[in-house]
Amino acid sequence: MSRKEGKDYLYLIWKEPDSRRNYVVGQLTKNGQYEFCYGYEVQKAIEKGFELLISFEDINKTYKSDTLFPTFSSRLPDRKRRGIERILSKYGLDVFDDYKLLKRSGARLPIDTLEFIDPILDTYDGEIERVFHIAGIRHYIGCEGENCEEALQLTKGDKLRLKPEPSNPYDKNAIKILDEDDKHIGYLPRYYCESVLEYLKKGSKYTCTVLEMNKDSKCNECVKVKFEIECDVKQLDKIS
Repeated sequence: MSRKEGKDYLYLIWKEPDSRRNYVVGQLTKNGQYEFCYGYEVQKAIEKGFELLISFEDINKTYKSDTLFPTFSSRLPDRKRRGIERILSKYGLDVFDDYKLLKRSGARLPIDTLEFIDPILDTYDGEIERVFHIAGIRHYIGCEGENCEEALQLTKGDKLRLKPEPSNPYDKNAIKILDEDDKHIGYLPRYYCESVLEYLKKGSKYTCTVLEMNKDSKCNECVKVKFEIECDVKQLDKIS
């Protein structure tokens, strides 16, 4: 798989604690050197309680560095840590690469609600694979964080289906996730929707499979899925 134009970047996502809504608050780029700037939803996030990061206090500035910014590298395990090989193996790495580890792990910490996300772009060529939790599931299976054992009827290996929802009053790019009985169980995360929608419109084939179930997480991150989609850019260009 490749990205066109040589760009490689990650979104920094902030999850609002009460609503669990995700906001794209930053973008980290690696193209010779590292660059960080605040994202297109940072103002909305600030209104909901997001605070600018220490060391990145100018909302309009693009910060540059030859090495990964300490604010972000500190979110990763120490490369000299005992057992680091097992951690790297978990994310498919043979050697320590801070940017790849950031991309594959998300660098989540228990002390905040930040996470790095590898976005799906409409310039990909090849097969895309992403693993994520279904968004908003507690609102659609009817449990609201209680009685999850009864409400959540999915099983590991179940195949799910995507259905665009252009009439969604909050996001015209919203994509619903349906179970094998066509029951609406949640949404594709917002930061993937726009590009995935374009691929779906052009006939790209995909699979969405339940990987893990966690009925003890109060429905915030209870269903993890693997999403795979074929992105043959040349073929899609012919279709369009």
